[in-house]
Amino acid sequence: MALLAGSNGAEHRRLNSPRIQKLGLALAGFPHYVHPGRVQIVGQSEIFFLDQLELAERRAAIERLDLNLISCIVITTGLNAPDELLAAAEGADLPVLRTSLVSSEAINEIVEYLQRILAPTITQHGVLMDIYGTGVLLRGPSGVGKSECALDLITRGHLFVSDDMVELRRVGPKTVVGSAPELLQDHLEIRGLGILKVSELFGISALSGEREISLVIEFVPSGKSKPADRLQPGRDQAEILEVKIPSVELPVSPGRNLSTLVETAVRVHLLKQRGYDSTAEFLKQHDSLRRRNNS
Repeated sequence: MALLAGSNGAEHRRLNSPRIQKLGLALAGFPHYVHPGRVQIVGQSEIFFLDQLELAERRAAIERLDLNLISCIVITTGLNAPDELLAAAEGADLPVLRTSLVSSEAINEIVEYLQRILAPTITQHGVLMDIYGTGVLLRGPSGVGKSECALDLITRGHLFVSDDMVELRRVGPKTVVGSAPELLQDHLEIRGLGILKVSELFGISALSGEREISLVIEFVPSGKSKPADRLQPGRDQAEILEVKIPSVELPVSPGRNLSTLVETAVRVHLLKQRGYDSTAEFLKQHDSLRRRNNS
């Protein structure tokens, strides 16, 4: 993408919405349709409209625009922008860029990019793994065994995303994705062994990039877990960036194999996603047997 005008405004203009707007209506005499904080697209129809106008009319159409409300303009399809538009943008320090992509492709690319960089973001203590293709966030107090569990899961063939701190972004109404902060990428800290580089120990194939968070597993030290309903386990939800995500609480005590429990919790979650609930099936069989015995 090439910058055609307004380079001085590139540092000062602000985008605060991933939504895109076409500048056609504003150029046609409805400047109040311009929404601040959005990318304004000028495509083939807008360029054709401006080219059909007499010079005075074209200048008037551009002067009617409140350039202070516009964050930036993107010219698509590699088209040449009218000199009057470029001159006005340069004078107002309004960035004008040009891409070879057609409008529909440019809009898709820009929206996807802006949704990511403008998404609400937080950083949380935890470990993020890709287990059976599912993004699993392991949480719990420091020293409870999250990193050791992650190491065991990696040896079992699951993929590592981040240790210690996880960057979380809400990229949709019901979607939160997690990734590793730049400094921590590819590194796992194990007490007694220090900071390990995962790719050097297990190969680059042991790493995963950004993953959608589909399950949160809370490690709770023995004696601090809440009383469990043995017939209704795993019904909790964790809230991250106002998105509710299925959550499972696993009590941690000596002798419990956390990696096996985590794998099983993910399998149970995947089965529930497909509509099968082993606890519900057991209760159904129990009720059926009780009715037969009482008849």
